[in-house]
Amino acid sequence: MKDILQRLEELSITLPPKPTPLAAYSPAVRAENFIYVSGQLPIHDGQMTTGRVPDVVSLDEATELSSLCFLNALAAALPLLNENESLQLVQLQGFVQSAPDFYNHPAIIDGASTLALQILGERGRHARIAMGVSALPKNAPVEISCTFLAVPQRSPRFLGRYRWFERKF
Repeated sequence: MKDILQRLEELSITLPPKPTPLAAYSPAVRAENFIYVSGQLPIHDGQMTTGRVPDVVSLDEATELSSLCFLNALAAALPLLNENESLQLVQLQGFVQSAPDFYNHPAIIDGASTLALQILGERGRHARIAMGVSALPKNAPVEISCTFLAVPQRSPRFLGRYRWFERKF
């Protein structure tokens, strides 16, 4: 987890607080080494942009909102890690509330995918679903859910008095 927090600091990104559920579910659940994150909306400081893409919310704004959804997913997953564990993103599911004749959903979800790679590096490479839907909870333009794998945090390995090497996984 320390590596993720350090990377967020390097990118000047403030992690939002752990999301609170809008109904009777948990924001994230850990089963063995998998962490399943419920759908996260683009909520920031209790506020959320609403509306359909591209009628009300522009493509650029929706792409940025998908990044915010990923940050909320990360905030839900991190408290479930043990000390000296980190995250590997396995799958990202992206949903875009869009007009029936809009077909550029993958470009919007790329906001979340790109941010995952920036924060997690190679452990941010993932399988993905990007789909358009007619409506989302609370009239959100974008919703993201994720499946993470809890993995040992990378740490230097001591190989002698003056030889430290980065561990390769």
